[in-house]
Amino acid sequence: MAKVFIYPATSLILSDLVARFGHKPLGAALGIRERIQTGGVDSPPLQITPEEPKRGLKYAAVEVPSGVRGRMAIYGPLIEEAEAAIIVTEADLAFGCMGCARTDELILFSLRQSGIPILELEYPTNEEEGIRFVAAVKKFLAGLPDGGEA
Repeated sequence: MAKVFIYPATSLILSDLVARFGHKPLGAALGIRERIQTGGVDSPPLQITPEEPKRGLKYAAVEVPSGVRGRMAIYGPLIEEAEAAIIVTEADLAFGCMGCARTDELILFSLRQSGIPILELEYPTNEEEGIRFVAAVKKFLAGLPDGGEA
């Protein structure tokens, strides 16, 4: 089972596709769940500890807005853990919104520099494109080590 970073990281549809084809999706739900279930978070609406911004400095400079550093504190470790990635461009907001254009740019840059296999697809806009989209995801995932249908 390969660990596959999904982008947009909030896409439940993409996360489900990766899991259905026998791999572990790495996205926002996983990163945020770890923060929520970890001791030390006293204010659940914030879901942040004083260490989070420091962790984000590993992925973004101090001059970068704090929101980008905070998001990268979540996504950076997932990108490092990833063995492959699926990037969906031009996605509809309902498919998964990342919420920050600068974080998006940094995530995409980090993924492309990581050297892992990446599948880049454009968001499907009709049924025929949707069928090709799922087939491309399935083919990509089947080609990953320890993968295929489960």
